[in-house]
Amino acid sequence: MKRRTLVGGIAAAAAAAAAPGTASPRRIGMSDVNRLNKRFAEIIASDHRHGGQPGIEERAAALADEALNLQNAGSATQRVRSSLYASGAAFRSSAMWAAIDGRRYDVAKAHMREAQSLAEMSGDQAIKFRIWSHAGTMYRHMGRPADACAANDVARNLHLTRRDPLFACLGHARQAATLGLTGDTSAVRHALGCAQDALERADPDLARPVWMAAVHDGAELETLALSAHLRLGNFEQAESHAHRSLTLLRPQMQRDRAINTARLAHAQLGQGEADAATATAMKVPADAATRHARVSRMLQEFGSALRATAPRSTTVQTWTEHTTTWRTAA
Repeated sequence: MKRRTLVGGIAAAAAAAAAPGTASPRRIGMSDVNRLNKRFAEIIASDHRHGGQPGIEERAAALADEALNLQNAGSATQRVRSSLYASGAAFRSSAMWAAIDGRRYDVAKAHMREAQSLAEMSGDQAIKFRIWSHAGTMYRHMGRPADACAANDVARNLHLTRRDPLFACLGHARQAATLGLTGDTSAVRHALGCAQDALERADPDLARPVWMAAVHDGAELETLALSAHLRLGNFEQAESHAHRSLTLLRPQMQRDRAINTARLAHAQLGQGEADAATATAMKVPADAATRHARVSRMLQEFGSALRATAPRSTTVQTWTEHTTTWRTAA
């Protein structure tokens, strides 16, 4: 009796599977990948405007999960599956970057590990470069130059950097910013020289990921040169790079503009120009000054340096009153 029941059940299941009108497995295609790519461009745009916000991190992480869920939602070619892993890695790397930018380093490390795993499964060299380059930046911000250099080297040794000099430019420039922590002026200058040479050799018409836009127009190289020289205490050179970066930055790059304006103020103060430095620092928008972790920290450090440089001056009073309006607005 049990055998007849079992056989009958199997037959019924087979008949149901063969019945007309039964839904066939979903086919996942490049249209799904393209939809995710559009969402990725939106994440990049949000990062350029605001940067470091938990909301950006959360959206990017959710979209990474969405990309992975598609792997199990139907059939797909190997090309599509690789692209989905690359999309997942891209979103997870943006979550990682938002956490780095917001100085949430423990969370950033967790995103990094997931992003690295997905990138390996994708085989996508560009996203591997982005993840390892972000890792270098994370360790630089944490004050760990040896780890930062090691991570940068992984990115710089990918064969992509030999195929496309623009990636080599970014790798050299980020290494220069890290070397600024070591106080090695000659190494910084060498790395920046290599970055400039690579930028000049790069094909401007080559298709690249959306996150490479600031590298393409030279703004990122100037930004990282500014960071390197500021760390070295080369304040006059840092100021020069700051002005060039602010000229090259596109209007939508609001986060980078706020950071580089704060860095410019530090460079001017380092040259003893307290009034000019304060006027520059006051140009940082209140939203960035109060909501972006890196900008807030830079301006707090600026205020401390200003009070040490010009104690009890009217300039210090002006700055104190200005920061009070930020706190009131917040």
